[in-house]
Amino acid sequence: MPTILNPYLSFKDNARDAMNFYQSVLGGDLTVSTFDDFHAAQDPSEGPLVMHSQLNGPNGLVLMASDTPSRMEYRPGTNFSISISGDDEEEIRGYWDKLSDGATVTMPLEKAMWGDTFGMLVDKFGIAWLINIAGQPSEEQSGDGQSAENAQAEGADQS
Repeated sequence: MPTILNPYLSFKDNARDAMNFYQSVLGGDLTVSTFDDFHAAQDPSEGPLVMHSQLNGPNGLVLMASDTPSRMEYRPGTNFSISISGDDEEEIRGYWDKLSDGATVTMPLEKAMWGDTFGMLVDKFGIAWLINIAGQPSEEQSGDGQSAENAQAEGADQS
């Protein structure tokens, strides 16, 4: 998987509607996962909110988004981040290390509940970054060493 850089948008309770709209504009495949899907709701009202969505356009465009739970600050105009994701751990950790210089780490780069390595920081210029290093499935998780994306796609449709 190549390393990709894309915008990550934050919404207040309407990420699903926004991403459905962007899909109608850009085309492509949309996946949506809720806080309930990951058993990550800290409040029952958060369950149906979008924890992560991703639109993969037919021309290579990628747009990601989520809802902002009430326990987190939401300010229109600052409701975006830049996401770097891929499976080249050395490359992506290098970006993390360099971006961390003078930054405020809001979530350490460590193993996440979905199996990847994930972290968040605000760089010294005030830009929010999301860093995700794709996990490597074990033989028993994927059956034959296939990628996590392929295993997930064959397992269930997330949208």
